[in-house]
Amino acid sequence: MSTASLTDKRSSSLQAASLPKWTPWATAAGSLVLGIGISLAAGLDSRIQWGLIAAVLFVLGTYVVAARVEGRRQAKDRVATSLVWVAFLVAVIPLVSLIWVTVARGVKVLDVYFLTHSMGVVADDEPGGGIYHAIIGSLEQVGLATLIGAPIGVLTAIYLVEYGRGRLAKAVTFFVDVMTGIPSIVAGLFILSLMLIFKMQPFGFAGSLALAILMMPVVVRSTEEMLKLVPNELREAALALGVPKWRTILKVVLPTSIGGITTGIMLSVARIAGETAPVLLLVFGNPFINNNPFGGAQASLPLYIYQQFANSAGSGAAYDRAWAASLTLIAFVMILNLVARGIARWKAPKTGR
Repeated sequence: MSTASLTDKRSSSLQAASLPKWTPWATAAGSLVLGIGISLAAGLDSRIQWGLIAAVLFVLGTYVVAARVEGRRQAKDRVATSLVWVAFLVAVIPLVSLIWVTVARGVKVLDVYFLTHSMGVVADDEPGGGIYHAIIGSLEQVGLATLIGAPIGVLTAIYLVEYGRGRLAKAVTFFVDVMTGIPSIVAGLFILSLMLIFKMQPFGFAGSLALAILMMPVVVRSTEEMLKLVPNELREAALALGVPKWRTILKVVLPTSIGGITTGIMLSVARIAGETAPVLLLVFGNPFINNNPFGGAQASLPLYIYQQFANSAGSGAAYDRAWAASLTLIAFVMILNLVARGIARWKAPKTGR
């Protein structure tokens, strides 16, 4: 027997058996059919139960098939991969379902008229009206909150990364961590207590102050992480040339991390855009258009949605307006996320040879 044939036979004997690439898809299809059959036989009507039974059968079937062909070690690896896919689907399906329901119910009254008119003298149980006043209120309140919270958050992060040492930096870090987890209603109650002390009436800027409190810790954390990613060699090179530290931060550190910082600010804006509790306490709502955030009650999209749902008992018009406003708010947040991703990609450091 030649040496080449011995080598081929030895390599073929050492090569482990493996499943075809279509095996996971076949296992998933079989598990789905079997899960639906078991559910129908057991009298289960919920599709969620069907999916959970099919997911369990998919994981068990993957292990059994892989263990018989590839061995237990590879079977455990495939089970781990199957669990990742199942967890992914469990997380994605509710999100897709939420968007699907919102779009299906929100497009009924979402048109140009709805976006360019306010409720005015339209009662909650009557058809017509729009969300123009709520859009104006949300843009002004979120915009003012961004003008307050973003600079404070960025400067605080610069202090913690570039200058922060000792007890003060530890205290600031601790309070930022605490503020990250506070409920939005607490921020609203804080501003409300100040309004009661000074005997002030509800107005839009009060909601902006509460939203800024919620926004600042998110900006601090995201900016802090972005600044830490800037290589120290860049700072040392600038300092070695005799550039002052403040100028190094302004001309080297911030331009390098501006993409990530902008992304963090955009995500924090998207986070506060859907807050209802502080606006309900401080802004109070207004069916008419109020372009002055410093005087009188204002509306906002989250508050408008809440009020329409609260008043939708027996009224299909209010119910449809609430879903249309929800779709508008989702579109607003989606646009902000797309803008953040575009800026991050545009400002990302260019890599190449």
